[in-house]
Amino acid sequence: MLFVLSAIIFQGCKKDVVTSASVTSDQILAATINGTSWIPDDVTATINYDAGAKTKTFSVVGTADLKRVRWTITLADAASATDVNTFPLATYRVDATNKLRMAYLTSADGTVYNQVGTVDAGLGTVIITAIDPTKNVITGTYNLTAKKVNYNPDGTIASIETSQVQGGSFTNLPYTFTHVSN
Repeated sequence: MLFVLSAIIFQGCKKDVVTSASVTSDQILAATINGTSWIPDDVTATINYDAGAKTKTFSVVGTADLKRVRWTITLADAASATDVNTFPLATYRVDATNKLRMAYLTSADGTVYNQVGTVDAGLGTVIITAIDPTKNVITGTYNLTAKKVNYNPDGTIASIETSQVQGGSFTNLPYTFTHVSN
């Protein structure tokens, strides 16, 4: 009896370990959009250095289920905007400087995507926690809240739609490093 009980407990523990490993290992970009899990099947990430403008950008676009999340971080300071395949580990927030621009878009047919409202100051964040320039992969988290104000014909506010992209993560997200010289 003791042998059977031990075997049942062992099997239960083994099953839990396998399940949790498969859930986290396949998601290079993921989030919860308006309460629903979202894992894009089309992801593009680029770090670009522009020698003429002396800027460096990190851009990500993820698309799935007629939803798209997009962000761009632009660095214009001499210390950060260098022609090196890396990007500073830091917290970037949507604010008046436009260093971080974020958007949430939807589509009716999968060909044309329309931005759903705007992500105002304080309502979007990207945190870069790790980068491996040898493997060209980057890791971090993100979230945003987009607000769309709908107006009545007389100009008064009819309603405000809010879309939330929460708990976003990018884990070993492959990126391309490009260099533009003007």
